[in-house]
Formats: sequence, structure tokens, C-alpha cells
Amino acid sequence: MDGGQGGFMQIFQPDADQRAFRDALGRFATGVTIVTVPSGDGPIGITANSFASVSLDPPLVLWSPAKSSRRFKYFETAPHFAIHVLGQEQQPICGGFAKSLSAFDGLQVTQNEHNVPLIGGCLARFECQLETTHDAGDHLIILGRVTRAALRDGAPLVFSGGEYGCFTNGL
Repeated sequence: MDGGQGGFMQIFQPDADQRAFRDALGRFATGVTIVTVPSGDGPIGITANSFASVSLDPPLVLWSPAKSSRRFKYFETAPHFAIHVLGQEQQPICGGFAKSLSAFDGLQVTQNEHNVPLIGGCLARFECQLETTHDAGDHLIILGRVTRAALRDGAPLVFSGGEYGCFTNGL
């Protein structure tokens, strides 16, 4: 055990203890997104917290779906997709897409010129064209070129340690 500022740290080998590795990753708070694509089976969405900005020039973002997801086939080669950043009041939307391939019922949804489903009311939205993909173990890194973006004021929905919460100013 390593004594850090917060007490003892558990030292482990990630290959030998995947649960501890997952718990350590959970210490990093992330925003929550819904990624959407059109498909022959109708609009598809998935909850993802593996979203990151990559470049301002050109405007690039990435996200990483798990290859084991039953929705993976819809996203791995989709030429166009949208990433929706959720506000703190949108946690029920997140839960719906975590459980269902298509949880669009009751949501304000439009489509862009590529038939990508666009969820209304999100904190931010990035409409993307597939730039490239990279194999990454049990996930695929999908890099998208942002072709259009939108935003509104509000507090983000945050995920950390397996729980949802919100960001509080003034800490």
C-alpha cells in the first residue's frame, strides 16, 4: 500500500485484477453522452461516457464503444453520427438508452440531412462524419469530424464511481 494524501492506495496489476482497474477508472468523473445513428432497423442510440475532444483544427472528437455491445454493429462503420452531451436534468434519458437500443419515445427528435437522429434539449450536440477508427482491445476508438455543433446553458450530468451526479460550483 502506498500512502498518498488521501491515505493508503491499493496497488494492483490491471491484467490480474480487472475489477480494481475498473474501480480505478471510475475515480475519473466524466460527462454523459448519447451517441445516435440511423440504421435499417430505425434510429439507434447508446449511452457513452468515453467521449473526448481531440482537435480544434480540424474539429475532431472521439468516443469508444465496447465491441461486446449488442449495438456495436450499428456504430462501427456508421458514416455519420451525433454525440449528445446530457444536462443534469436528463438522467432519465441516459437510463433509457443504457437499457434499450431505441429509447427515443417521448423525446423531441429530428433528423439531419444524413438521417442521423438529433435529440432536442441536450446541453451540447456534435454532428459528425466518420474520420477513422482504431482498434483498441475490447473497444473501438471512433474519431469523428464535427460538421455542426450546438449548445445551451446548463449544468452537465456527471458520472463517477458508478453513480450519476452533477457539477457544483464553488467547491
